[in-house]
Amino acid sequence: MINLNSLKVGDYVIAEYESTLREGEVTNVDHDENKACVATDVQEFWYSPAHLHPIPLNDEQLMKLNFEKDVLESGSVKYKKGAFRLMTKIPNDFTNIEIWYREDRRQHPDVHSIHQLQNQYLDMTKVHLTREQI
Repeated sequence: MINLNSLKVGDYVIAEYESTLREGEVTNVDHDENKACVATDVQEFWYSPAHLHPIPLNDEQLMKLNFEKDVLESGSVKYKKGAFRLMTKIPNDFTNIEIWYREDRRQHPDVHSIHQLQNQYLDMTKVHLTREQI
C-alpha cells in the first residue's frame, strides 16, 4: 500500500487488479476520492491506496530508468543520470544509500522504492525522473 500523499503524476508504481500486478505510471491523483489513476500496459484505471504497491529500489529498476552504473575499486556502486548520483556502499544493498545533485548531498534518505527516488530526484533537480535518456 502507498500513501497517496507521497504520489506525484509521473511516479512509477505497481497497480493490483484482481490479484494481477502490473507496473504503471501515475497519471492523476484525486485526494478527494482517495484514488490514483495509473496507466499500465493494459489500460488506465483508478486505484485505491490498498491496490497500489511500491516498486522496490534495486539495480534492475535503476537500469530501467537509464542510470549508468560504475563499480568502484572500494566495492561501492555509483549510479549516474546526468549530474544526479546515487551510491551504495555494498552492491545490491539499497538500505543505506547516499544521493547527491551538485551541492545538495543527502545521506541515508528515506528512499526504498522507485516513487520515493523519483520524489527526491524532483526535489533536488526540479525535473521529474523518467525512463528517458538524458
